[in-house]
Amino acid sequence: MIASLPMYDVPAARAAQGRFWALIQHHLPDAPNLSVQADVWDTWHSPSLYLSQTCGLPFRAKLQRHVALMGAFDHRLDGCPPGHYRSAIVTRKGQRVDLSGDFTLAVNDPLSQSGWAAPWAEGITGTARLHTGSHAASAAAVCSGQADAAALDAVTWAMLQRDWDGACDLQVIHWTAPTPALPLITAATRDRAPLAQGVRAAIAALSPQDRQTLHIHDLVDVQAQTYLDQAIPPLPWR
Repeated sequence: MIASLPMYDVPAARAAQGRFWALIQHHLPDAPNLSVQADVWDTWHSPSLYLSQTCGLPFRAKLQRHVALMGAFDHRLDGCPPGHYRSAIVTRKGQRVDLSGDFTLAVNDPLSQSGWAAPWAEGITGTARLHTGSHAASAAAVCSGQADAAALDAVTWAMLQRDWDGACDLQVIHWTAPTPALPLITAATRDRAPLAQGVRAAIAALSPQDRQTLHIHDLVDVQAQTYLDQAIPPLPWR
């Protein structure tokens, strides 16, 4: 069996994530150890998938027929209902950017809900796009002047503000509308109910400090159709 929690796997949170996974294994004794360096697409498509976290756009565009959806974490984000998140559009402090005009948008990945689909849905696409490979790299590209703006999901933005000195050089000029947060998934053949029960028990047992570090407060039963109702954007580059 394969398990991973790759989406917010940052150095400052790894110890807390390890304790969270130990709690999951306590409540779900058959849970395997985390595969920390596995290819995410191989993991998500594996018939041996025990538990993982993906992004809303990959889920609706490529995965929803191959996996079972367990729901999404509740991050208790300002301006978002439970189980949802949104994106911060950031620029360099003091820079004026017309989000409907001529600017370069840093995009972490063409299949990123928060980094591409969310701003695209609101017409925030820029006249040029810079492919960065990660939200942190998008933020750094804005700081360095390679890009004028980037869309960073609210959890990542909170982590960057906590962990990265460069965040103090950025400002939020817009928040996108909330969309369902990152889906927790398992193999399509696996019974989701006991997994969800075990994950909720593990969340309840988290220490207050680990809960804040991970930004995890509950598991919300977000329905698949809530993800599928979001439009699939075109590629940000050709």
